[in-house]
Amino acid sequence: MKKLLLFAALGLLTSQSFAQTTQGANYVPLDADTYRLIDRYAIKYGPDSLQDPHTSTRPYTRAAVARLGERMLVGGNSAPLSRADMFNAEYLLKDNWTNSPAGDSLNRSPKPFLKYFYRDQTDLFHVSNPDFKLRVNPVLLLSAGKDNDTDNLVYVNTRGVQIEGTIDQRLGFYTFLADNQQQVPSYVQERVLRDGIVPHEGYWKFFKTVGGNAYDFFTARGGITYAATKHINVQLAHDRNFIGNGYRSLILSDYSAPYFFLKLNTRIWKFNYQNLFAELTARRSLDGLDTLYPKKYLAMHHLSFDVTDNFNIGVFESEVSGGPGRGLELQYFNPVIFYRAIEQNVGSTDNALLGMDFKWNIKHRGQLYGQLVLDEFKLSEIRAGNGWWANKQAVQLGGKYIDVAGLRNLDLQLEFNYIRPYTYQHENEYTNYQHYQQPLAHPMGANLTEFLGVLSYQPLPRLMLVGKAFYSVQGLDFQSAPDMPIENYGGNVLLPYTTRPMEYGNTTGQGNKTKLLHADFTATYQPRLNLFVDAKFIARHRSYEQTPGLDGNEIYASLALRWNIAQRLHEF
Repeated sequence: MKKLLLFAALGLLTSQSFAQTTQGANYVPLDADTYRLIDRYAIKYGPDSLQDPHTSTRPYTRAAVARLGERMLVGGNSAPLSRADMFNAEYLLKDNWTNSPAGDSLNRSPKPFLKYFYRDQTDLFHVSNPDFKLRVNPVLLLSAGKDNDTDNLVYVNTRGVQIEGTIDQRLGFYTFLADNQQQVPSYVQERVLRDGIVPHEGYWKFFKTVGGNAYDFFTARGGITYAATKHINVQLAHDRNFIGNGYRSLILSDYSAPYFFLKLNTRIWKFNYQNLFAELTARRSLDGLDTLYPKKYLAMHHLSFDVTDNFNIGVFESEVSGGPGRGLELQYFNPVIFYRAIEQNVGSTDNALLGMDFKWNIKHRGQLYGQLVLDEFKLSEIRAGNGWWANKQAVQLGGKYIDVAGLRNLDLQLEFNYIRPYTYQHENEYTNYQHYQQPLAHPMGANLTEFLGVLSYQPLPRLMLVGKAFYSVQGLDFQSAPDMPIENYGGNVLLPYTTRPMEYGNTTGQGNKTKLLHADFTATYQPRLNLFVDAKFIARHRSYEQTPGLDGNEIYASLALRWNIAQRLHEF
């Protein structure tokens, strides 16, 4: 039966001849595991003009991912598919069946449950006709583990629902709602205590015990998308975005809480141009009173250009603005303007960042990528080499190598990140580069040097093994004397740079130099589509130059059951 469905799908592909449609009305939800697969095949089977996912901006459209799966099945590359590759190609088609007749055919279930449920393999309930498509799925994450630094069970308990659909093949809608309770490992608890937040989330409250390390919060994401033309997609949503090809992003990552945004993505000829306008939360009130949290605003545009079929270069500019008595600066809504010029013309003290990124795919086996971010730049001070505090730059350089040493489905990613002190900081919480007291770029903040590696291997179609290692040297804030306040050495993006202790002599890693080695191994088994079992083991070692009494090791092991939801990762 499976072979018959596959042949039918190939027949549909042949009849369609890969006809180019719109950008697609919906996006593939951000998920590190899913996107690692997509990026693998974008390298191996790309490029193919506008039919490929544009990997420098995430999330990707379902239409582009479905077309990538189709190209895999019909031999978009001369190399034959392994069993794992075949499974992944079918998975990408089935999970994006609303944008692929082949995926729709492959996804049909031979034995529906109670006639109306699981009539296809990926969805609890669905509706499919030419004008209207609807997908309804349960969401579940049950995780339990043990941390050697805490006596209590470390757990996650998430229950929810995910709904997605399209109208007239152009208007898309989606929502993700989940109630959560979790008790976190000790290193995550340190971040909660420092910043007053639960990583990746917005409003939260203590669960059961006030002042403990268990938290209760509600996750809500959703929005509408509109494929305005063949080349222009518009999204109005409360969610996250990611810019770059790296494991980290120094421009915009998906670490922080979701935010409200308007996004326009234009993809035509060799260009991809994305405009993002977002309303952010400057800070959360911690006094327990019901109050309106102060707002701030982000305007960003990213333009990338395919210099050749394999080489892409992009430039970006962002502006963070806000403050008491000041609303949104309407001039930033101009989609084709230089924000820095607007800032100067209106006489503001907003925070401007600019920079570039690149991607180079090499012979369908590898990729080199990088980013450069300029928060402040004064050439004379850089040439002087005297450590001026406002030399605020960040650099990323990385590479991906697929089918390492000829071993199929063994992929390696290596990455280097370097962020100068005080990068992303600004005068106050209205203009610094954070949302809801969480960094918008690298989750560790700034004043750091980081090396990371990700090795993934899929020995069986339903089994994925992923090992990660992060080694970082970061300068943390500390008290130079017991009667002195904690000094700002430029690592915590939430602090104002006006509290810096010195003008010159600033170096990356200054302050309480902390060395962190974080190793993570995860074995994931997928017994049925979008149902996962994760066995995870994390080992961490930290040493502190100024406070050696805090040196220590932490070990965390857990087992999780996931259904239609990504892993909850705390990699900082």
